[in-house]
Amino acid sequence: MRNVSILLLLTLGAAVTACQPQSATTATTAGAKSGSPLPTVAANGAYPAAEGFDAAGSDARALALADQVMEKMGGYAAWQQTRLLGWDFLDGSYQLWDKQTGDFRWQKDSTVALYNLGTKQGQVYRAGQDISASPEGQKLLSRMYPIWVNNSWWLLMPFKLKDSGVTLTYKGSGQLMSGQPAEVLNMTFKNVGVTPDNKYEVLIDPQTKLVEEWAYFPKATDAQPAFRRRWTGYQQYGPIMLATDRSDGKDGRGLGHVSASTTVPAGLMQNPKPVEKL
Repeated sequence: MRNVSILLLLTLGAAVTACQPQSATTATTAGAKSGSPLPTVAANGAYPAAEGFDAAGSDARALALADQVMEKMGGYAAWQQTRLLGWDFLDGSYQLWDKQTGDFRWQKDSTVALYNLGTKQGQVYRAGQDISASPEGQKLLSRMYPIWVNNSWWLLMPFKLKDSGVTLTYKGSGQLMSGQPAEVLNMTFKNVGVTPDNKYEVLIDPQTKLVEEWAYFPKATDAQPAFRRRWTGYQQYGPIMLATDRSDGKDGRGLGHVSASTTVPAGLMQNPKPVEKL
């Protein structure tokens, strides 16, 4: 496992643009108060674009593929009904996110951060003792929002293809690292996040309509990606499908202890001590 600072250098700037919370796909919008109710799901299960999605700059084929991806991963209704998500990130941290309240719980070793994405407030504990006021605690709290942005993006990107600020276009046919055919979407960003120059290529299996790979470009004009990784290892987690394999075919990286549910155990998100992973 590489040092986490190297990992964040590769990933944090990439995801801060793309994984801002949006009202069409999460319960906490970038400017909304925490605890806003989940949007009403259309009776036909349609996957509406978030307010601020660049519909004019996107194309119909890309939107149709995004809708198919959402449907294959459980559908928009299932995504909206999913409330609590848990996962290990690549740096050894474990996090839980309550989509309804905006509560984000992060733990690593004996350190726990309890943070709310709407209020941008929280506490940090070390072995159950409050260290929020210490320089270390303040530094960690200042990083909680970008950590959530980055780490949730690596888990949930296919659910965010029609988020606010996204422009989605169909690039054409391509190939996976295995040589198998793929349909390729370009995902760029307008007026969102702190790194709006990023671009992603999202590679979709034409048969399963599931995302199989992704490629990250620090600038949309870059000819070659900074990385290209798998998005495989799909399993059913609660109401939705999620993939855990993020390897490049060599390093074996992946997300662990993934969970998704429609309920939150009482007291879990307020527990100042490390908890057993779901």
